[in-house]
Amino acid sequence: MATAPSKQNLPLFYNDLMPLNSKEHGDWKSKGLDNANFLKDQHAVPVTVDEFISAGRFYPIVFSAGENSVPLALMGMNEGVNVFMNEEGHFTANNYVPAYVRRYPFILAKLNPDSTELSLCFDPSADAIGESEEGEALFEDDKPTEATNRILQFCEDFEQAGARTQEFMKLLNEADLLMEGEVSIQQDGAEKPFVYRGFKMIDENKLRDMRGDEVRKLNQNGMLPLLYAHLFSLQLMRELFAMQSAQGKAPVPSEIEEAAKS
Repeated sequence: MATAPSKQNLPLFYNDLMPLNSKEHGDWKSKGLDNANFLKDQHAVPVTVDEFISAGRFYPIVFSAGENSVPLALMGMNEGVNVFMNEEGHFTANNYVPAYVRRYPFILAKLNPDSTELSLCFDPSADAIGESEEGEALFEDDKPTEATNRILQFCEDFEQAGARTQEFMKLLNEADLLMEGEVSIQQDGAEKPFVYRGFKMIDENKLRDMRGDEVRKLNQNGMLPLLYAHLFSLQLMRELFAMQSAQGKAPVPSEIEEAAKS
């Protein structure tokens, strides 16, 4: 039997990873999740470029700080705050759900760090897969069922979208269009504004000053609409802060410096 991936450096949400196989899981079923408790305290979720248009209608899209930036959909302005979910782990509105969330508890992962082959794995701590009377069978006669093939296809599609996102980020860096982000929000009754940093965003001035041939290249490779989807989505930051305040989750003035590091 193939060994499970290392528990170190597990992806966001995943507590453990186990490869799915007919020998050990031949009579297991996938019944889905009753809630998304793993998400309710998460304020930022990775998104792919394929999702910029859909996700940008509901969430500000920013880029993570650091050398290897990735796009993130903000569900709260501060760590530990998700304004779109209740205490039972359910969305409070009919919002777009990022593919990264919909993929859980499954994922394609390397069983051997030296191999390029990816295997379908799952988080055994999730109550969405196991020996159950309910749900869809994962194997039949030791072969993957249609349900398993759908899960595998979704994970493969996600990996392909991830590869397109990596290429997008590479081109962004080559064009030197990313800048350190900052947003200042003045709340009624507060002496000082709440300042948020620790993320990256597109530099509108650099984008505006690009030569015609450079802009044409961005448009031809499909990047230009994505850049503007990101920029338009940033307008939702103040709306997100207002939602957080209405829920009594806004930081108090003494926490402004901590908030700025979120």
